[in-house]
Amino acid sequence: MGLFALVVAGVYLLLSAVGGVLLMESALHPQRRPVAQQSGFALAQWAPGGVADVEIEGADGAELKGWYAQPSAWKWDSVILLHGVGDNREGVTSYAVMFLRSGYAVLLPDSRAQGESGGMIGTYGLLESGDLQRWSGWIAKQANLAGSDAHARCTYFFGESMGAAIALESTAVQSEVCAVVAEASFSSFREIGYERIAQGLGSSVGFSHIFALPMVNSAFLYARLRYGLDFDQASPEGKLAASHVPALLIAGLDDRNIPARHSIQIVKLAGGQTQLWLVAGAGHTSAASVDSAAFERRVIGWFAAHSRKAG
Repeated sequence: MGLFALVVAGVYLLLSAVGGVLLMESALHPQRRPVAQQSGFALAQWAPGGVADVEIEGADGAELKGWYAQPSAWKWDSVILLHGVGDNREGVTSYAVMFLRSGYAVLLPDSRAQGESGGMIGTYGLLESGDLQRWSGWIAKQANLAGSDAHARCTYFFGESMGAAIALESTAVQSEVCAVVAEASFSSFREIGYERIAQGLGSSVGFSHIFALPMVNSAFLYARLRYGLDFDQASPEGKLAASHVPALLIAGLDDRNIPARHSIQIVKLAGGQTQLWLVAGAGHTSAASVDSAAFERRVIGWFAAHSRKAG
Protein backbone atom coordinates (compact mmCIF):
# COMPACT_ATOMS: atom_id res chain seq x y z
CA MET A 1 0.00 0.00 0.00
CA GLY A 2 2.84 2.37 0.84
CA LEU A 3 4.57 1.69 -2.47
CA PHE A 4 1.34 2.19 -4.38
CA ALA A 5 0.82 5.55 -2.66
CA LEU A 6 4.34 6.62 -3.57
CA VAL A 7 3.80 5.65 -7.21
CA VAL A 8 0.51 7.56 -7.34
CA ALA A 9 2.13 10.59 -5.74
CA GLY A 10 5.04 10.43 -8.18
CA VAL A 11 2.74 10.20 -11.19
CA TYR A 12 0.63 13.08 -9.83
CA LEU A 13 3.67 15.31 -9.38
CA LEU A 14 5.02 14.42 -12.82
CA LEU A 15 1.71 15.17 -14.49
CA SER A 16 1.47 18.40 -12.49
CA ALA A 17 4.91 19.48 -13.70
CA VAL A 18 4.07 18.73 -17.32
CA GLY A 19 0.68 20.41 -16.98
CA GLY A 20 2.28 23.49 -15.45
CA VAL A 21 4.68 23.85 -18.37
CA LEU A 22 1.86 23.47 -20.91
CA LEU A 23 -0.38 25.96 -19.09
CA MET A 24 2.38 28.54 -18.86
CA GLU A 25 3.31 28.20 -22.51
CA SER A 26 -0.33 28.61 -23.48
CA ALA A 27 -0.62 31.76 -21.36
CA LEU A 28 2.61 33.26 -22.71
CA HIS A 29 1.53 32.78 -26.33
CA PRO A 30 -2.00 34.17 -26.52
CA GLN A 31 -4.03 34.11 -29.70
CA ARG A 32 -3.08 36.98 -32.00
CA ARG A 33 -6.13 38.75 -33.43
CA PRO A 34 -5.38 40.75 -36.60
CA VAL A 35 -6.31 44.44 -36.67
CA ALA A 36 -9.09 44.83 -39.23
CA GLN A 37 -8.82 48.67 -39.28
CA GLN A 38 -12.58 49.32 -39.47
CA SER A 39 -12.78 50.46 -35.86
CA GLY A 40 -10.26 53.20 -36.58
CA PHE A 41 -12.78 54.78 -38.90
CA ALA A 42 -15.27 55.07 -36.05
CA LEU A 43 -12.79 57.24 -34.15
CA ALA A 44 -12.14 59.55 -37.08
CA GLN A 45 -15.44 61.44 -36.81
CA TRP A 46 -14.42 62.56 -33.32
CA ALA A 47 -10.83 63.37 -34.30
CA PRO A 48 -10.62 66.13 -36.91
CA GLY A 49 -6.90 65.49 -37.35
CA GLY A 50 -7.56 61.83 -38.13
CA VAL A 51 -6.40 58.63 -36.47
CA ALA A 52 -2.64 58.20 -36.68
CA ASP A 53 -0.83 54.87 -36.86
CA VAL A 54 1.95 55.20 -34.28
CA GLU A 55 4.87 53.07 -33.20
CA ILE A 56 7.48 52.96 -30.46
CA GLU A 57 10.17 50.48 -29.47
CA GLY A 58 10.08 48.48 -26.26
CA ALA A 59 13.10 48.13 -24.01
CA ASP A 60 13.83 44.77 -25.64
CA GLY A 61 13.52 46.16 -29.16
CA ALA A 62 9.97 44.92 -29.75
CA GLU A 63 8.00 47.10 -32.18
CA LEU A 64 4.85 48.29 -30.41
CA LYS A 65 2.05 49.73 -32.50
CA GLY A 66 -1.20 51.55 -31.91
CA TRP A 67 -3.58 54.37 -32.84
CA TYR A 68 -3.52 57.95 -31.59
CA ALA A 69 -6.20 60.61 -31.96
CA GLN A 70 -6.88 64.09 -30.60
CA PRO A 71 -10.36 65.62 -30.16
CA SER A 72 -11.43 68.91 -31.73
CA ALA A 73 -11.42 70.66 -28.34
CA TRP A 74 -8.48 69.06 -26.57
CA LYS A 75 -8.18 69.84 -22.87
CA TRP A 76 -4.55 68.57 -22.83
CA ASP A 77 -5.39 65.43 -20.85
CA SER A 78 -4.88 62.00 -22.45
CA VAL A 79 -6.08 58.45 -21.88
CA ILE A 80 -4.17 55.28 -22.76
CA LEU A 81 -6.60 52.41 -23.36
CA LEU A 82 -5.50 48.81 -22.83
CA HIS A 83 -7.31 45.80 -24.28
CA GLY A 84 -7.78 42.25 -22.98
CA VAL A 85 -5.86 39.08 -23.76
CA GLY A 86 -6.31 37.62 -27.24
CA ASP A 87 -7.64 40.95 -28.49
CA ASN A 88 -6.17 44.13 -29.99
CA ARG A 89 -6.71 47.90 -29.95
CA GLU A 90 -10.06 47.52 -31.72
CA GLY A 91 -11.49 45.99 -28.56
CA VAL A 92 -11.40 49.35 -26.76
CA THR A 93 -12.42 51.72 -29.56
CA SER A 94 -15.93 52.26 -28.20
CA TYR A 95 -14.41 53.57 -24.98
CA ALA A 96 -12.01 55.75 -26.99
CA VAL A 97 -15.01 57.43 -28.65
CA MET A 98 -16.39 58.21 -25.20
CA PHE A 99 -13.12 59.87 -24.18
CA LEU A 100 -12.76 61.83 -27.43
CA ARG A 101 -16.28 63.19 -26.99
CA SER A 102 -15.25 64.38 -23.54
CA GLY A 103 -12.14 66.22 -24.79
CA TYR A 104 -9.40 63.65 -24.09
CA ALA A 105 -6.72 62.59 -26.55
CA VAL A 106 -6.59 58.81 -26.81
CA LEU A 107 -3.85 56.26 -27.43
CA LEU A 108 -4.84 52.67 -28.21
CA PRO A 109 -1.75 50.44 -28.26
CA ASP A 110 -1.68 46.78 -29.15
CA SER A 111 -0.15 44.95 -26.21
CA ARG A 112 3.08 43.09 -26.95
CA ALA A 113 2.56 39.79 -28.79
CA GLN A 114 -0.98 40.97 -29.60
CA GLY A 115 -2.49 42.66 -32.64
CA GLU A 116 0.25 44.25 -34.74
CA SER A 117 2.77 44.68 -31.91
CA GLY A 118 5.95 42.65 -31.78
CA GLY A 119 7.31 40.62 -28.91
CA MET A 120 7.57 36.86 -28.63
CA ILE A 121 5.44 36.46 -25.49
CA GLY A 122 2.80 38.25 -23.45
CA THR A 123 3.74 38.66 -19.80
CA TYR A 124 0.62 40.09 -18.15
CA GLY A 125 2.31 43.22 -16.88
CA LEU A 126 5.92 42.17 -16.25
CA LEU A 127 7.23 43.64 -19.53
CA GLU A 128 4.07 45.54 -20.45
CA SER A 129 4.55 47.93 -17.52
CA GLY A 130 7.76 49.15 -19.14
CA ASP A 131 5.98 49.38 -22.49
CA LEU A 132 3.28 51.52 -20.92
CA GLN A 133 5.87 53.78 -19.35
CA ARG A 134 7.36 54.36 -22.82
CA TRP A 135 3.93 55.01 -24.31
CA SER A 136 3.29 57.56 -21.56
CA GLY A 137 6.50 59.34 -22.47
CA TRP A 138 5.46 59.35 -26.11
CA ILE A 139 2.04 60.80 -25.35
CA ALA A 140 3.56 63.51 -23.16
CA LYS A 141 5.66 64.61 -26.15
CA GLN A 142 2.50 65.06 -28.21
CA ALA A 143 1.15 67.43 -25.59
CA ASN A 144 4.47 69.28 -25.51
CA LEU A 145 4.38 69.70 -29.28
CA ALA A 146 0.86 71.10 -29.01
CA GLY A 147 2.06 73.69 -26.49
CA SER A 148 0.43 72.42 -23.30
CA ASP A 149 1.64 73.21 -19.78
CA ALA A 150 3.15 70.06 -18.27
CA HIS A 151 1.97 71.09 -14.80
CA ALA A 152 -1.66 71.31 -15.91
CA ARG A 153 -2.15 68.06 -17.82
CA CYS A 154 -2.76 64.45 -16.92
CA THR A 155 -2.28 61.03 -18.41
CA TYR A 156 -4.81 58.39 -17.36
CA PHE A 157 -4.95 54.63 -17.84
CA PHE A 158 -8.10 52.75 -18.78
CA GLY A 159 -7.95 48.97 -19.12
CA GLU A 160 -10.17 45.94 -19.25
CA SER A 161 -9.36 42.38 -18.18
CA MET A 162 -5.64 41.81 -18.91
CA GLY A 163 -5.36 45.49 -19.83
CA ALA A 164 -6.85 46.41 -16.46
CA ALA A 165 -4.23 44.30 -14.70
CA ILE A 166 -1.43 45.89 -16.74
CA ALA A 167 -2.75 49.37 -15.92
CA LEU A 168 -2.78 48.63 -12.19
CA GLU A 169 0.64 46.98 -12.21
CA SER A 170 2.09 49.94 -14.10
CA THR A 171 1.25 52.34 -11.29
CA ALA A 172 4.23 50.91 -9.40
CA VAL A 173 6.68 52.24 -12.01
CA GLN A 174 4.70 55.30 -13.06
CA SER A 175 3.26 57.01 -10.02
CA GLU A 176 2.84 60.27 -11.94
CA VAL A 177 -0.23 58.90 -13.73
CA CYS A 178 -3.17 60.90 -12.41
CA ALA A 179 -5.71 58.08 -12.11
CA VAL A 180 -6.68 54.63 -13.39
CA VAL A 181 -9.94 52.90 -14.29
CA ALA A 182 -9.68 49.10 -14.37
CA GLU A 183 -12.56 46.82 -15.31
CA ALA A 184 -12.38 43.09 -14.52
CA SER A 185 -8.74 42.89 -13.43
CA PHE A 186 -7.33 39.73 -11.89
CA SER A 187 -5.88 40.21 -8.39
CA SER A 188 -2.63 38.37 -9.14
CA PHE A 189 -1.36 36.09 -11.88
CA ARG A 190 -1.03 33.26 -9.39
CA GLU A 191 -4.63 33.66 -8.29
CA ILE A 192 -5.99 33.78 -11.84
CA GLY A 193 -4.01 30.61 -12.47
CA TYR A 194 -5.95 28.87 -9.72
CA GLU A 195 -9.14 30.40 -11.12
CA ARG A 196 -8.51 29.02 -14.61
CA ILE A 197 -7.73 25.54 -13.29
CA ALA A 198 -10.89 25.55 -11.16
CA GLN A 199 -12.91 26.59 -14.20
CA GLY A 200 -11.36 23.79 -16.24
CA LEU A 201 -12.08 21.21 -13.54
CA GLY A 202 -15.53 22.56 -12.72
CA SER A 203 -14.43 22.79 -9.09
CA SER A 204 -14.19 25.49 -6.45
CA VAL A 205 -11.18 27.78 -6.32
CA GLY A 206 -10.51 26.51 -2.81
CA PHE A 207 -10.12 22.99 -4.16
CA SER A 208 -7.80 24.14 -6.95
CA HIS A 209 -5.58 25.88 -4.39
CA ILE A 210 -4.93 22.43 -2.92
CA PHE A 211 -5.10 20.14 -5.93
CA ALA A 212 -3.29 22.44 -8.38
CA LEU A 213 -0.58 23.81 -6.07
CA PRO A 214 2.17 21.63 -7.63
CA MET A 215 0.99 22.55 -11.14
CA VAL A 216 0.97 26.29 -10.47
CA ASN A 217 4.34 26.14 -8.73
CA SER A 218 5.75 24.17 -11.66
CA ALA A 219 4.41 26.75 -14.11
CA PHE A 220 5.99 29.63 -12.19
CA LEU A 221 9.29 27.82 -11.81
CA TYR A 222 9.34 27.02 -15.53
CA ALA A 223 8.74 30.67 -16.44
CA ARG A 224 11.60 31.74 -14.18
CA LEU A 225 14.03 29.15 -15.56
CA ARG A 226 13.01 29.34 -19.23
CA TYR A 227 12.27 33.05 -19.60
CA GLY A 228 13.73 34.69 -16.50
CA LEU A 229 10.30 35.95 -15.46
CA ASP A 230 8.98 36.04 -11.89
CA PHE A 231 5.21 35.90 -12.27
CA ASP A 232 4.70 36.45 -8.57
CA GLN A 233 5.52 40.06 -9.48
CA ALA A 234 2.51 40.14 -11.84
CA SER A 235 0.31 41.33 -9.01
CA PRO A 236 -2.15 44.20 -9.51
CA GLU A 237 -3.17 43.97 -5.86
CA GLY A 238 0.41 44.34 -4.63
CA LYS A 239 1.53 46.98 -7.12
CA LEU A 240 -1.49 49.24 -6.62
CA ALA A 241 -1.26 48.99 -2.84
CA ALA A 242 2.36 50.14 -3.04
CA SER A 243 1.73 53.02 -5.43
CA HIS A 244 -1.39 54.70 -3.98
CA VAL A 245 -2.47 55.95 -7.44
CA PRO A 246 -6.22 56.71 -7.39
CA ALA A 247 -8.01 53.80 -9.06
CA LEU A 248 -11.63 53.03 -9.85
CA LEU A 249 -12.22 49.30 -10.15
CA ILE A 250 -15.27 48.00 -12.00
CA ALA A 251 -16.50 44.43 -11.67
CA GLY A 252 -19.58 42.66 -12.99
CA LEU A 253 -21.42 40.58 -10.44
CA ASP A 254 -22.21 38.06 -13.19
CA ASP A 255 -18.63 37.82 -14.41
CA ARG A 256 -17.71 34.14 -14.63
CA ASN A 257 -14.38 34.77 -16.38
CA ILE A 258 -12.67 36.90 -13.73
CA PRO A 259 -15.15 37.00 -10.84
CA ALA A 260 -15.69 40.16 -8.83
CA ARG A 261 -13.80 38.70 -5.86
CA HIS A 262 -10.56 39.65 -7.62
CA SER A 263 -11.47 43.35 -7.72
CA ILE A 264 -12.78 43.18 -4.16
CA GLN A 265 -9.42 41.80 -3.03
CA ILE A 266 -7.50 44.53 -4.86
CA VAL A 267 -9.59 47.27 -3.25
CA LYS A 268 -9.25 45.67 0.17
CA LEU A 269 -5.46 45.95 -0.01
CA ALA A 270 -5.22 49.27 -1.84
CA GLY A 271 -6.79 51.54 0.73
CA GLY A 272 -8.38 54.95 0.64
CA GLN A 273 -7.72 56.23 -2.88
CA THR A 274 -9.40 53.26 -4.52
CA GLN A 275 -13.09 52.78 -5.18
CA LEU A 276 -15.08 49.76 -6.36
CA TRP A 277 -18.18 49.77 -8.53
CA LEU A 278 -19.94 46.41 -8.53
CA VAL A 279 -22.36 46.22 -11.47
CA ALA A 280 -25.39 43.97 -11.10
CA GLY A 281 -26.20 41.96 -14.22
CA ALA A 282 -22.82 42.63 -15.85
CA GLY A 283 -20.66 39.82 -17.18
CA HIS A 284 -17.02 40.05 -18.15
CA THR A 285 -16.14 43.65 -19.21
CA SER A 286 -19.78 44.40 -19.96
CA ALA A 287 -20.57 47.13 -17.44
CA ALA A 288 -20.94 49.70 -20.23
CA SER A 289 -23.44 47.44 -21.99
CA VAL A 290 -25.57 47.14 -18.85
CA ASP A 291 -25.75 50.89 -18.15
CA SER A 292 -23.82 53.04 -20.61
CA ALA A 293 -24.91 56.34 -19.06
CA ALA A 294 -23.80 55.34 -15.56
CA PHE A 295 -20.57 53.91 -16.95
CA GLU A 296 -19.66 57.13 -18.74
CA ARG A 297 -20.67 59.27 -15.78
CA ARG A 298 -18.54 57.30 -13.35
CA VAL A 299 -15.47 56.89 -15.56
CA ILE A 300 -15.33 60.45 -16.88
CA GLY A 301 -16.20 61.72 -13.41
CA TRP A 302 -13.35 59.73 -11.86
CA PHE A 303 -10.78 61.16 -14.25
CA ALA A 304 -12.17 64.70 -13.89
CA ALA A 305 -12.05 64.46 -10.10
CA HIS A 306 -8.35 63.51 -10.28
CA SER A 307 -7.29 66.10 -12.83
CA ARG A 308 -4.54 68.50 -11.86
CA LYS A 309 -6.96 71.24 -12.83
CA ALA A 310 -9.38 69.94 -10.22
CA GLY A 311 -6.63 70.08 -7.58
